[in-house]
Amino acid sequence: MTLIEERQGYNSDHWVQMPVAQFRLGENKWKIYRQDSKGKWHFIDDIEPNEGFEIQLKISDEGHNGMF
Repeated sequence: MTLIEERQGYNSDHWVQMPVAQFRLGENKWKIYRQDSKGKWHFIDDIEPNEGFEIQLKISDEGHNGMF
């Protein structure tokens, strides 16, 4: 599942979408991934996988050290 930020483009009526984070479920735990400048997703190893999706979503919403 990919979390996307949507905002109006600069001096434009068009809306722009930017991926913020990706959540993947494996072994009954959610992991959070970030995207690099080339569009490749990387697991964030200092965020513990967790069974609660809402917990992982809250971590990304809080920014996790400015990462999101």
